[in-house]
Amino acid sequence: MPIVRVENLRKRYGRGRVEALRGVTFDVEEGEIFGLIGPDGAGKTTLFRILTTLLLADSGDAEVDGMDVRKDYKAIRRHIGYMPGRFSLYQDLTVEENLSFFASVFETTIEENYHLVEDIYGQIEPFKGRRAGKLSGGMKQKLALSCALIHSPRVLFLDEPTTGVDPVSRREFWEMLRRLKERFGLSIIVSTPYMDEAVRCDRIGLIEEGRLLTIDTPSGIVGSYGQTLWAVRSDKMHKLLTDLRGIGGVRTAFAFGESHHATIDPKALDMAALRDRLKGLGHVGISIEEAEPTIEDCFMSLQKGIKK
Repeated sequence: MPIVRVENLRKRYGRGRVEALRGVTFDVEEGEIFGLIGPDGAGKTTLFRILTTLLLADSGDAEVDGMDVRKDYKAIRRHIGYMPGRFSLYQDLTVEENLSFFASVFETTIEENYHLVEDIYGQIEPFKGRRAGKLSGGMKQKLALSCALIHSPRVLFLDEPTTGVDPVSRREFWEMLRRLKERFGLSIIVSTPYMDEAVRCDRIGLIEEGRLLTIDTPSGIVGSYGQTLWAVRSDKMHKLLTDLRGIGGVRTAFAFGESHHATIDPKALDMAALRDRLKGLGHVGISIEEAEPTIEDCFMSLQKGIKK
């Protein structure tokens, strides 16, 4: 049985004017890292608050570890760890005082469950006397994760845990999650706006405007892309994006790092014809290459399909 089950969840705000969740349905298997990938405003935090029993859905059903989020909310809170998007620990308490407090809330101690947080807390333990408000972003992240783990939860909910954290700390954090899964069989649900983090998950759900666009493994999503994708560059990158979008045979064009990714109708356009069109529009230094699709390309394609 899935450790998290979500069926047709809906939630509105502002007297019903804003629909944050539009019939979201998915399952999370025990012992997997499941990622919810999408931009700000996609509905990720609303979904997490419902699953962690902090918010009631307008309709639909959800279970965590076999328990209903409405009827069994008190029991669920003892079985989950939750790390909200904003740092929510006590700024004036020290590192050690924060961890001790959260352990006491669940009637346990740091010593009893130290094995769960040793790998993570050990990195900040030399600073255990420092106030939480004085920690760096990466250290705050490790402290928050330690506090979410100290009572030995069955499911860990992490809402955009790497937002605002430097790239090195982001990589370290994902390595910590992988080790937690491997060592303790922990089920982890994590949300992120960073498409490149999708490959760190066992399965992902791409979410936009309260709808799940697709659910699959990262490789499965990329493998189903099925479009002709070119990376295009020239000496006038800003103008290039506008011009690409106006050329017949170019279905979509988006900025992508140092190039623009364009999806092409191969029956209407080949590379030589595109190069000639761009030269005619005043571009020089033109480079056109086949590109391997990424999760971001897949998201853009699915997003465009939803909005048609």
